[in-house]
Amino acid sequence: MIDSFNKSKIKNATLRQLQIFEVVARNLSYTRAAEELYLTQPTVSIQLKQLADIVGMPLLEQVGKRIFLTNAGQELLKVVRTVLDELSRFEMTISDMKGVKAGKLRIAVITTAKYFVPRLLGPFCERFPGIDIALKVTNRERLLQRLENNEDDLYILGQLPEHMDVWVEPFLENPMVVLASHNHPLVGQHNISAARIAQEPFLMRESGSGTRLSTENFFKDHGLTINFRMELGSNEAIKQAVAGGLGITVLSAHTLALEKSGDELAILDVEGFPIRRQWYVAYATGKQLSVVAKTFLEFLQKESKPMAERYMQGLPGFPSRENK
Repeated sequence: MIDSFNKSKIKNATLRQLQIFEVVARNLSYTRAAEELYLTQPTVSIQLKQLADIVGMPLLEQVGKRIFLTNAGQELLKVVRTVLDELSRFEMTISDMKGVKAGKLRIAVITTAKYFVPRLLGPFCERFPGIDIALKVTNRERLLQRLENNEDDLYILGQLPEHMDVWVEPFLENPMVVLASHNHPLVGQHNISAARIAQEPFLMRESGSGTRLSTENFFKDHGLTINFRMELGSNEAIKQAVAGGLGITVLSAHTLALEKSGDELAILDVEGFPIRRQWYVAYATGKQLSVVAKTFLEFLQKESKPMAERYMQGLPGFPSRENK
């Protein structure tokens, strides 16, 4: 398809037009693209029309209220992302040659990782003030789509991606614990059996959630069925429901970083818990990481464990590795 473009004309496209096209293609919305670019919607539309005229083929089509990339648009998007990535990598390389770490870092993280990644980004940005961060927090399905489309530099997730050609490495333990309200009758009891816990009403994340899959697999391996009560779409909603006495749940211990006082939530001492999972950092195999991405990857590998140990220390009811 790319060969069908009039190459003598496509060279006349401005870098700004290509940048605008990439934002529109990524959002599939003129309105959201205009907001991201701090432009008016008519300006975005005019630039895209001029680019389509240069290419000689429509790049976008509207069906109902939704817009889609045409075949030509999909092909151009691949080229544009390659060009923009190479320009960004060049800028970072020049900065590195000058002895300055500067550039933009794009990170996509699974929802639960939002509890510790911002804590890590704080000291990272202090150490490298010239690096701008674009952090995308999303669910597992959307994160894998972004990974497949190579939209970001690095991806942080709690389960290994299946059937995808990616480089992946574990960097931090992600223990799953059983949570109940602070006045639940099982609080304070020791070595509670999985069978006893399975009788309690459970509050769960949506289907496909890594946390939910780990929970269901644990009880399935023990030949038990969960007493499912309610499905909620976020960890915050689940914690509020647990605090309100609607049931118990299994969540990452990282989600309790702000509940160290233990006023509303308590970790139950259940046999087989914590479930020992890992956080993984990933990127598409063959991707050439920028200087900035490599710098953050090294920082992540070195600093994430000490940071987690500091803010998890003394978490009420959280058992140490030695005690399990």
